[in-house]
Amino acid sequence: MFQLDQELKSNAYPGRGIVMGRSADGQYAVAAYFIMGRSTNSRNRVFVEEGEGIRTQAFDQSKLEDPSLVIYAPVRVLNHDTIVTNGDQTDTVYEGLAAGKTFEQALQSRTYEPDAPNYTPRISGVMHIENGAYHYCLSILKSDDGNPDCCNRYTFSYDAPVAGEGRFLHTYLHDGSPLPSFQGEPKKVEIAGDIDAFTELIWNSLDPENKVSLFVRYINIGTGAYETRICNKNQSETAEGRA
Repeated sequence: MFQLDQELKSNAYPGRGIVMGRSADGQYAVAAYFIMGRSTNSRNRVFVEEGEGIRTQAFDQSKLEDPSLVIYAPVRVLNHDTIVTNGDQTDTVYEGLAAGKTFEQALQSRTYEPDAPNYTPRISGVMHIENGAYHYCLSILKSDDGNPDCCNRYTFSYDAPVAGEGRFLHTYLHDGSPLPSFQGEPKKVEIAGDIDAFTELIWNSLDPENKVSLFVRYINIGTGAYETRICNKNQSETAEGRA
C-alpha cells in the first residue's frame, strides 16, 4: 500500500488524479479529484458546485483561451451513482448509465484527449451505493505509448472495497515533454481520517506551483448522505454538502 501524501509530494506533476475507496471506519465511500496545470489556461480555473456535482469555471474570464479541454463537469450524480472524470466524458458516462449501459460500455465511444503530443489519458470513476452496499470502478483510456493510432482501454472494478483502502489513478507518470501517460494498475493507497483530514492531506501534498483545485466527498454508505470539500488555489472555498 502506498502513502498518498508521499506519492503526491514525490511527483511535481501527476496531472489530474482520482482517488476512490472506503474510509477507515468503513462508514463512508470516499472520492477525491484534483486538477493541476502548467499553462495559464489550465491554471485559470476553480471548482464550483453545480447541483449534486461540480463544474470547472474560469477564475478570470478575460484570460480564458480554449475552453474545450478545461471547462467541464468533473462530478455528476445519477440516482445511486457518483461519476468522477477528468473531462466531458462525465456527461458520456452519465448519459450511458441513464440509457442502461454499463460504465465500460458508455466509455467505448471515447478515447484519449486530442492534445498532441501528450494525448492526455481520460480517467474516469463511478461509485455505486445502494441498500448499504458499495462498489466502484475506475477506467483509463490512453494512447499506445504515445502512438495515437491505438487507444488502450482499461477498466478496474472493486466490488467489496476494504475499509481504509483506496485506489489512486492519475493522468501522467511525471512531468516531461511530452508528458508520459500513467502506467499499470491504479495504486493502492491508505485512506485515513475524516473528510477534513483527508482533504488537508491531499491539498498540502500537491505541488504548490502546479496545483489548481481539489474536490473531496464522503458519502455515508448506509444513508447516502454526503459531505463535500472544495479547495481552489485561486480562491479560498469550502463547500459542505447534504447533511
